Amino acid sequence: MNPLNPTLTPARHWKDIPQQVSHRAMSSEGRRRVVFGGLKTAVIIGALALLAWGGVELASVFQDDPKKMPEVVKATQMKDLVLVTDGVLDQAWLAHTLALPKGTSLMELDLFQLRTRLLASGQVRAATLTRNFPATLAVTLAERTPMARLQVEDKAGAPQTLFVARDGVVFEGAGFDPKMTETLPWLAGVKLARQGGAFLPITGMEPVAELLAKAKLEAEHLYVNWRVVSLARLESDGEIEIGTKEGTKITFGATEDFFRQLANLDAILDAARAQPDKALREINLAVGGQVPVAFDGLSAQTPPAAGAVKPASSVTKPLLFTGLSNH
Repeated sequence: MNPLNPTLTPARHWKDIPQQVSHRAMSSEGRRRVVFGGLKTAVIIGALALLAWGGVELASVFQDDPKKMPEVVKATQMKDLVLVTDGVLDQAWLAHTLALPKGTSLMELDLFQLRTRLLASGQVRAATLTRNFPATLAVTLAERTPMARLQVEDKAGAPQTLFVARDGVVFEGAGFDPKMTETLPWLAGVKLARQGGAFLPITGMEPVAELLAKAKLEAEHLYVNWRVVSLARLESDGEIEIGTKEGTKITFGATEDFFRQLANLDAILDAARAQPDKALREINLAVGGQVPVAFDGLSAQTPPAAGAVKPASSVTKPLLFTGLSNH
């Protein structure tokens, strides 16, 4: 027996032999099924698009040309009033303000007039009214938030509390929590003017609202003692004056960084607590790094000696407090 020649290539399996085999051609029946399936899908997509377009056109016709609407739709009474708001106004307020007559249909509503009624309150900043056929009126409101309070006299001469928003709009307010409104400072140093039975917006409220919002958010322990905020010197000197419950007058610079001024105020009040026998009367934060601070000349807690002459007005002793830097 001859030995195996190691140079010979071992026999390959039949699966390793390349074979020239063409793919089986699709039958005519298979082609028909594919074409039919594609046409069916296209027809369905086209029908859905046609229905959607028809719905949009029909809604447009109903909105723009009520005469083309079927009589049965015109005669359908409005059943639902839906309210969506970002504030505190509720369904009862909405129904009372709109005062829709009973038995009315959606197409009988004057949406422009109803929107005017909602905006007349002042508390509503923006309003959108939408007819949802057959019998629903949807109302979406954006409300103003009160930043301060005002006290005026009504037509009968009785005191009335009004609210002022960030943009200076004055409104009566409805739905607010009394516990919240009682924390709002009173606004002073402003002149109210009427136009068409309503008060004109108060100018200069934007920086005041920013100061109040920042104090409430970042220094609420200071904000809770603020009783009055005055705009008397805002236009002339760029200053906002705060009167506290303890009688201290605090002056802020309207163009200065409120956070730094609040930080200085907090530090000054902490230092003043170390002198409980003196009443802190004035703090001027609007002058920069050197903050003038004034105390009463007489002790706030110790009464004058017997026989002493009480001064006609408090005598103040000015001090300088080195404020915190911006860094």
